Amino acid sequence: GLRLNLDVGQQSSRNVFRNFVPAFVSRGVVQISAYIDSFIASWLPGGSVATLSYAQVLYTLPVSLFGMAVTAAELPVMSSAVGSVDEVASYLRGRLDGGLERIAFFIIPSAAAFLALGDVLSAVLFESGKFTQRDSVWVWEVLAGSTVGLLASTWARLYSSTFYALRDTRTPLKFALVRVTLNSFLGYFAALHLPRLLHIDPRFGVAALTAASGIAACIEFDLLRTAMTRRIGPTSIARGHNLKLLFGAALAAAIAWGFKLGLSGVPRFWMAVMVLLAFGASYLTVTTILGIREARALTGRLLRRVS
Repeated sequence: GLRLNLDVGQQSSRNVFRNFVPAFVSRGVVQISAYIDSFIASWLPGGSVATLSYAQVLYTLPVSLFGMAVTAAELPVMSSAVGSVDEVASYLRGRLDGGLERIAFFIIPSAAAFLALGDVLSAVLFESGKFTQRDSVWVWEVLAGSTVGLLASTWARLYSSTFYALRDTRTPLKFALVRVTLNSFLGYFAALHLPRLLHIDPRFGVAALTAASGIAACIEFDLLRTAMTRRIGPTSIARGHNLKLLFGAALAAAIAWGFKLGLSGVPRFWMAVMVLLAFGASYLTVTTILGIREARALTGRLLRRVS
C-alpha cells in the first residue's frame, strides 16, 4: 500500500534538502580534518601516515564516543523548547551548560591520558608483530599533539547542535569551513616547515600537524561560542568545576605513572592494562570525593551493580 512520491514541492521536503548539506559538512568536520591531516602526512618521512592513522583511531574515539553521544542526546531535547524568546534562550543555556559539563568529565581525563600515557595506550592496542615499543612512542608523540584542541573540538559539536535546535544550519557550516581552511594552512606549515625551522627531526612534523589541527578546532569553538552568546546569552562552565576535573586527571595520571614505573618488569601488555585501570579508578575516586555530579552518579551505579 506504499507508493513512492518524488514530489519535493512541500515545505517540509524543501527544508530537509536545504539543511542536509550544511549539517552534513559541519557534522563531518572532524573526519574532513582527519583526511586533510593524512594527506599532509603523506609528504613526511616514511611511516608518518601509518603513525597518524594509529593515533587518529585513539584521539577521535573520545570525540565520537562521548562528545557525539551527549550531542545526539541533547539535540531532540533542545529542539523541543517552546515559549517566548527569553524562555527558550534560558532553557537552551541550561541544557548547553549541562552538556558541556558532561563532555568535560570524559574529555579532560582522555586528554590527560593521551599526554601522559600515550605509549601505554598504544602498547595495549597495537604492539604486536612488527609494531614495536619505538612505534608506540611515536604514536604517543602524535597523541600529545592532539590534546591541544581535543576538548574544544568536542564542545564545538554541542554548540553546533544548539544552532540546529534553533533551526540554523548555516552558522555551523560557516565556522566549519573556517576550521577546515585553517587546518589546511596551519597543518601544512607546522608539519613541513616548522621542524626545519626548529632544527628537529622531520618525523616530529606529525605531532606538529595534530597540534595545528587542535588550534584550528579551538578557533572554530570560539567562533561558535561567540555567535551563540549573541543568540541566547553567555554559556559556560563554572571555573571551579573544570579545575576539579583537571586536578583529578592530573593526580590520576601521576598515580598511573607510578604504576608504570613500578611495573617495568611486567610484560608490556599486562603492565599497560594495570596502568590504565589505575588511571581510571583514581580519576573516578578523586572526582567523586571532590563532589563532581557525573562521578558520583557513575560511582553510585557501580556500587549498586556490585551490591
